[in-house]
Amino acid sequence: EETISRMAGSSYGSYRSIHDLEAIAEAAGRPAKPRTTLYGDVPEERQRTGRASDGHLPELLPLLGG
Repeated sequence: EETISRMAGSSYGSYRSIHDLEAIAEAAGRPAKPRTTLYGDVPEERQRTGRASDGHLPELLPLLGG
């Protein structure tokens, strides 16, 4: 997932929610398994936190000037 561009105000990027990614895996007949950047298991606490904010990008800081 690449959200840095979108968080910076661009309309480009490839954000997908957890729900979206699970649906894509299911449609492909594959299991969805959360992994860290090093392909390790994601702790349950981090999975719960991710699901609690699923589909919501973080709020951005206001732009200066203008």
